[in-house]
Amino acid sequence: MEIPMFVVDAFTNLPFKGNPAAVCLLKHELPDKVYQEIAMEMNLSETVFITTIKPSKDFTNDSRFQLRWFTPTTEVNLCGHATLASAAVLFKHKKNVNSAVVFETRSGDLTVVPRGEVLVMDFPLNPPTKQTPDDFETLIKVSETNISRSRLLFFISCIHVSLFQAAVGNHPVQDVYYSTSTKKLLLRLSDSCDRSVLTSLQVNPETLLSSDQSGQVKGLIVTVKGSSDHQSGYDFFSRYFAPWNGIPEDPVTGSAHTVLGSYWSEKLGKRKMLAFQCSRRGGELEVEVREDGRINIAGKSVTVLQGTITL
Repeated sequence: MEIPMFVVDAFTNLPFKGNPAAVCLLKHELPDKVYQEIAMEMNLSETVFITTIKPSKDFTNDSRFQLRWFTPTTEVNLCGHATLASAAVLFKHKKNVNSAVVFETRSGDLTVVPRGEVLVMDFPLNPPTKQTPDDFETLIKVSETNISRSRLLFFISCIHVSLFQAAVGNHPVQDVYYSTSTKKLLLRLSDSCDRSVLTSLQVNPETLLSSDQSGQVKGLIVTVKGSSDHQSGYDFFSRYFAPWNGIPEDPVTGSAHTVLGSYWSEKLGKRKMLAFQCSRRGGELEVEVREDGRINIAGKSVTVLQGTITL
């Protein structure tokens, strides 16, 4: 059996930047074990499988497909960059004739619309909740060196201080938020910290993994406000770590921006924002929080490899 496969760098227009995803085209479903083995072989943060649904089995004319995302260790419920990569393969390589494609996923129907060089994804919004003393069984008081403007930080009882320290060390933190729907913990560095502080963080994924094994945290977002002089043009910056899903640091993360978009839209009083994820590869995302409670996440992509998987 031969499976057409593409490697697409998402949220960038430059090769070897953004976030790479392996995209596999299938005309019928395979056993879950095979999906996971292929994802392990690809060893990228995500391998995505597009499966035709209609009897026509046509990647060019059909508008609805099934989509499943796998990390090297597990299947996930939502992945932005691999969805963007999938749509790029359909529109750029398979020359899909439709004005939009719809992917049937674990997170419901996801629509992607081409807009020039940019692909716009219609995603669910995942608003995080501010963590306050009332939310916890245990109140943890962080040392004065970790407090910005005498602010106390509180964590869910199962989230240890070691997780916090492993992420940001002694840098001051302004907000702690948690998304129940995605199990992502968001730490906002103090506004006294700029992009360079975020970029310079040395986060050990093994320490993160050992710091919380409760299952309550599946991803850690560290974010900082954009420059007040607007020279960069970015409203906010972030990094994302998910060793609990086999991803030490994800280069550019669409799903994290379903949380970040909600958080920063409220804090900045803006619906449309430009974001940059400060991994080593780096990537740019356009986000728009919609009035209907969903979010548009848009970006560019570039294909760096095309081939065939033989089973």
